Amino acid sequence: MSNDQDQKNVLGEKLEPCSMDPVTGWFRDGCCNTDNLDHGVHTVCARVTSKFLEWAKIAGNDLITPHPEFDFPGLKEGDNWCICAGTYAQSIDAGTACKIYLKKTNQRTLEIIPLAKLKPFAIDLS
Repeated sequence: MSNDQDQKNVLGEKLEPCSMDPVTGWFRDGCCNTDNLDHGVHTVCARVTSKFLEWAKIAGNDLITPHPEFDFPGLKEGDNWCICAGTYAQSIDAGTACKIYLKKTNQRTLEIIPLAKLKPFAIDLS
């Protein structure tokens, strides 16, 4: 997989942007695009909650503390962010998962989390 506009979402459609404020994504392009160098698989577009952020910090993934040297502003409740698929899978099991956007979540996520497990957390399912 490469950083191009041909990446698909978990529904098999064109991947939609996740967030430009803050700018998210493995490539910091606003989308949950990925490639083979993205070992964390930053592919789940989530609307983070305080509950999720606190859990992630305790679990060893501090998404709250700003790191300007990595162009990372630190997240707060309500921000959209491309979360690592493995971390999101753990948050489902831990009962701390936040809502996600299926149309903005990369199909590579399905290698780690089945669609049926993602759908209950979808913001954008009608």
